[in-house]
Amino acid sequence: MRVQRVVIGLIAGLVLGSAIGASGSTVALRFADVLLPVGQLWVNAIRMTIVPLVISLLFVGVASREEGDGFGRVAIASVVMFVVMLLVAGLVAIMVVPSLINDMKLTEATASALRGTAQASGARTTELATQLPGFAAWVTALVPANVIKAVADGAMLPVIVFTLLFALASRKIDPSLRASLIAFFNAIAGATTTIVDWIIFVAPIGVFALVTAAAARAGIGLAGVTVYYVVAISAALVLFALLTYPIANRLGGIRISTFSRAVLPAQAVALSSSSSLASLPALVEGSRALGLPVQVSGFVLPFAVSTFKAASPITWLTGTLFLAKLYGVPMSMTACITIVLTAIALSFTTPGVPQGAQLMLAPVLVSYGIPAEGIALLIAADTIPDLFGTMANVTSDLVVGTVVGRFTRDEVTASGETEPLADTDQTDLTDPTESVDDVQDPR
Repeated sequence: MRVQRVVIGLIAGLVLGSAIGASGSTVALRFADVLLPVGQLWVNAIRMTIVPLVISLLFVGVASREEGDGFGRVAIASVVMFVVMLLVAGLVAIMVVPSLINDMKLTEATASALRGTAQASGARTTELATQLPGFAAWVTALVPANVIKAVADGAMLPVIVFTLLFALASRKIDPSLRASLIAFFNAIAGATTTIVDWIIFVAPIGVFALVTAAAARAGIGLAGVTVYYVVAISAALVLFALLTYPIANRLGGIRISTFSRAVLPAQAVALSSSSSLASLPALVEGSRALGLPVQVSGFVLPFAVSTFKAASPITWLTGTLFLAKLYGVPMSMTACITIVLTAIALSFTTPGVPQGAQLMLAPVLVSYGIPAEGIALLIAADTIPDLFGTMANVTSDLVVGTVVGRFTRDEVTASGETEPLADTDQTDLTDPTESVDDVQDPR
């Protein structure tokens, strides 16, 4: 079964990579370096499909809907669920993170050494933080002056905005012309989905290669109190991800065992690539396995992976409290709540640059008297937390999809079209007979 093979690849990569990192053997490390291009090749293959998959699914999902069929409510429900998931993450952060950081043992000698490391690397980090685009620039970039350039640059949010507008406009043209466009994009979606199936088939190899290389590097790159920080933030992110399963069950009407199998491939991709966008094809496959409506795979999931970062409150609060303890800055519960609320408010505007979330912390740190150069430490230790943060994000994405999918199905049922939701343990993620037409069917 595909899920089992992916899990085996993930576990084998973790075990082998950890052993390589612990051994310190140069020969073993070279072997991990040889594996890295294999994993990167697999991730590049996934990313190759993202733009055509997102554009085609989003267009079909929007253009095939009729006027007055509740599509606007689907969009509103998606945003509401995004906020709900962020609030859940914020609650986990408030209840768990302060106690975890307070229990961290930090001697003055260790603190001085870490401050020196931050000071040495802080100049470049501070410079990058000052170069982040402001809110006005972020809003302006939502409407691309050149959509082809946006596609080439991988700026997915502007691409989604243009595709959404194009699909909405197609609903106003002659029905025969709209049908031609839907057929065209449906064909693109079908062909791209076939490529995705081929890529997912070799996922165990790609996951094994990436995880082995990442675990080997992390094993030699972490030391002392930084390990505690990495374990603490990773544990908080895993706890949050697990707490989202009951939400999928209670609000989405999906059994936890069924949801677990559906989301596992996307989690494996996230844990190996640290990219929500790279996890999108696996998320789409998971939504198909759950029998979710086309609006989920065509609109909710692409929108979610491009804009929604549910892990932000946890990563922001953990990083801030870690640096506050390092620099001896007291933080009240009111300050913690303020940081969480700020993370929720800014989570949709995280820039698409490496370590963008950490760099956005700079003004928050400065406002509490914490040197912004400390961000260099968070970036240096970000390899493993970033993997778990991406895993938590993609898990939340599919949870939102299940809830909105149930909402959408209720809308469809009200119009007389009914189809049972896949909420039993009979769902098979690897059914080779599942046709592309079933994926694109506008329920």
